[in-house]
Amino acid sequence: MRVKSAVKLGAVALASTFVLAACGTKSSDSSKKQSVNFMVASEIPTMDTSKVTDTIGLTQLANTEEGLYRLGKNSSVHNALATSTKVSKDKKTYTFTLRKNAKWSNGDPVTAKDFVYSWQRTVNPKTASEYAYLFSGIKNADKISSGKVNYKQLGVKADGKYKLTVTLDRPVPYFKLLMGFALFFPQNQKAVEKYGSKYGTASNKLVYNGPYKSVGWTGTNLKWKLVKNDKYWNKKNIKMDTINYQVVKDPATALNLYNSKKLDVTTITGSQVAQYKNNKAYKLRKEASTFYLQLNEKRSYFQNKKVRQAISMAIDRDQLTGKVLADGSQKPLGYVSTGLAENPKTGQDFAKEAQVKSAVTQNLTQAKKLLKEGLKEEGISKLEFTLMADDTASGKTTNEFLQSQIEKLGSNVKVNVQNIPFKTRLANSTKGNFDAVITGWGADFSDPISFLQLFVTGNSNNNGKWSNKEYDKLIKASNTTDAKNEEKRWDDLVKAEKILMQEQGIVPLYQQAASQLWNTKLKGEVYNSAGINFDYSGLYLEK
Repeated sequence: MRVKSAVKLGAVALASTFVLAACGTKSSDSSKKQSVNFMVASEIPTMDTSKVTDTIGLTQLANTEEGLYRLGKNSSVHNALATSTKVSKDKKTYTFTLRKNAKWSNGDPVTAKDFVYSWQRTVNPKTASEYAYLFSGIKNADKISSGKVNYKQLGVKADGKYKLTVTLDRPVPYFKLLMGFALFFPQNQKAVEKYGSKYGTASNKLVYNGPYKSVGWTGTNLKWKLVKNDKYWNKKNIKMDTINYQVVKDPATALNLYNSKKLDVTTITGSQVAQYKNNKAYKLRKEASTFYLQLNEKRSYFQNKKVRQAISMAIDRDQLTGKVLADGSQKPLGYVSTGLAENPKTGQDFAKEAQVKSAVTQNLTQAKKLLKEGLKEEGISKLEFTLMADDTASGKTTNEFLQSQIEKLGSNVKVNVQNIPFKTRLANSTKGNFDAVITGWGADFSDPISFLQLFVTGNSNNNGKWSNKEYDKLIKASNTTDAKNEEKRWDDLVKAEKILMQEQGIVPLYQQAASQLWNTKLKGEVYNSAGINFDYSGLYLEK
């Protein structure tokens, strides 16, 4: 998913949920109702299940809607709308029995047809979902994507009101994890058709089947709330009555509010971390997300491998993570984050096994040499481009740091910086309206493919348009011919990562983490480094 780091730069896509902060806890003795105030670092781009791509929107959906499963700690799978699951011996047919007491907030029952409608809507080319590729592996999904088959031929069907059958083209090792991801949630057809193009653009342009309902979000405003959903099937176990949200972009302001007891949670950076890291309220949240530069290869100079390598080798990532960010984020080993997956045979971390050190190590002497050769090959003597990032305080600081690093390549290199709102940057990235952009991606589930499939030729998130035939071949093999063989599939993915790094298809910057101060009385949140980061269905205030 696209990451936006509220305190850091915004990512092209994962908006880091770590920018969530609870503030101004209230608990009335008379009503015994519980209320907290959260902050996020930017506006919600959309809450349309078929179109959402960022972590802020995904976190809102994960707490207002519900799918077949919910993911507990360590991405453990737990029944939600599904009460039982049967899997065929060849692992290509899944049959889900749905609970009969689930309802939408408009009173309609949640049925198998809602899943069929939702999934068909997402893969329908007219919807233009950037996440439709996640359906790859479900019968006919790839053919639908290529225009060979009608979207209604997707391998999902309703057998009555409360039985859902999903047929796969091939076994998908991470299929159950996908079923806990918001893209695979059901949608109420009546609501989608009623609101048309405005569906998912405001609180009152949606219906909800999850623990909370969104109230007061207009699509552009900076304050809204989540309130307990009285139609939710498990409402008796939802302890939090109201979660108030507001957009706060400045971490210094947030810390001041925390210290004055107007916030219960805040994200801290830089010198703040050193000051508070031994505080009992301190929490370090490591994310399965990587921030990186996408270089737009529609610009001829970025089609040159040596130019791309030169930019990467100019960057001191130790300084970036240790002094500029200083929030627990770490120097990346490559594109795929550490701690995400281990070799099924040896237990070695994927990121370590696939590491290409030269792709993430500063070497200014070599960088200057490569740039000189690359520019000569392109028939130009100067390199000038604009680096785009989010408009947060840390986004600006990081952008300026990268500007100073890259301009050390020589007097013939000029980097302009552009900081714009997260939602605008996402739109520009998708349209290809950039030279270079600071992007973040977080794993949607605990498997390297969640990162690597982005850079297959034609993927909607491959905004820089890097393309490599051997890379495409390896990713395809991991999903098809080698899908049942763990070791072969692993080797395919390791080779693909190495190609991406050797060719410098992207420029990894850092693996994200967030340092937080969390009110010790606020309990029950479920955090996962991959997929939906925060689940607040169990949130409560300890008395």
